[in-house]
Amino acid sequence: MKGTTGRVSTLAVLPEEGLRLRQLANVRWGLLVAAFLLASIGLATIHSASSELPVDYLPRQLVRIALGLLAFVVVFTLDYQVLMKFSVPIYAVSLSMLLLVLFVGSEAGGARSWLKVGATQLQPSDLAKVATALLVARYLATANRRYLTVRQILTAACIVAVPAALVAMERDLGGAAMFLPMLAGMVLLAGVRWRVLVALIVAAAIVSAGLWSFAMLDYQRERVKTFLSPGSDPLDAGYQLQQSKIAVGSGQLTGRGYMQGTQSQLRFLPARHTDFVFAVLAEEWGFVGVATVMVLFTVYLLNGITVAMRARDRAAILLVVGLLSLLGFHVVYNTAMVVGLVPITGIPLPFLSYGGSFILANFIATGLILGADYRRYVNR
Repeated sequence: MKGTTGRVSTLAVLPEEGLRLRQLANVRWGLLVAAFLLASIGLATIHSASSELPVDYLPRQLVRIALGLLAFVVVFTLDYQVLMKFSVPIYAVSLSMLLLVLFVGSEAGGARSWLKVGATQLQPSDLAKVATALLVARYLATANRRYLTVRQILTAACIVAVPAALVAMERDLGGAAMFLPMLAGMVLLAGVRWRVLVALIVAAAIVSAGLWSFAMLDYQRERVKTFLSPGSDPLDAGYQLQQSKIAVGSGQLTGRGYMQGTQSQLRFLPARHTDFVFAVLAEEWGFVGVATVMVLFTVYLLNGITVAMRARDRAAILLVVGLLSLLGFHVVYNTAMVVGLVPITGIPLPFLSYGGSFILANFIATGLILGADYRRYVNR
């Protein structure tokens, strides 16, 4: 009887293990592969961009990518619905960290956005975006109508407005603005009447005018003016944009070669390992390198869209779309910024730009998206 029981137990376990293996095999792993390849390209580009600096940032970024992959594994292992149950305390912790920055944060590039812990710096705004996405997805998932009511839209907007306002108070208007695409993606997916949508667009225009008049600092207005007329001050406000355009244009078809770019190696291009890493890539690898990176971003986003389309849980769909909107807008804005199509702000490029908390947030978002895909047959 003992042997029979053992065989029955083993047979009972096998179908469950087989189901898990099939679920793992059906996950859109192309999304993770694209993220890893982008991070690897970013690592090589950061090494080139910082080769003439006192510190080579390659070892630091390598450690941060390793921590990001570890965070991915942890988040993928956890059920996203469990994380949503704790989304309120997670959101509260993120707000507490943003408040802490206002009092004891360190300043760089005109923004007071970092918390310094020993030799490590953390930018809480990056992690706050993921925390906010969790809470907004949880809230909007409870709406059981075809269209959201005005009250529901305003409530979701308030959830986003609090961390965005705190980030803006840190003088990081670019980082604060990145909350908006995430909110827009989730609200539009949840359903908005066209009259309400028009009213929201008008309200956004009025708020933007108010920010220009009363909230933006002089250097931030100067960046917008430089975007409108980049040749007006080529040695000061317009210098970074001019050098970025030179770097991108000089790459031509195949680039100057790895670590052969004049703008990066001769230190003409500021912020070349962070916000302008894409310009370094374009100079060294030309159109071929740029096209490769854009194809990888496309693979990432298309795999994410597939995850959202085949998800069976409303909360999962909203969360995935919110995170994809956030990452996708980072890509669009950063790549447009380096060629002068939009004003210069501190918007990094996902997986490529140097930065610990940003790369960590990117991999956490990837873990949440693939975790939702893995559990699409369990959570409905």
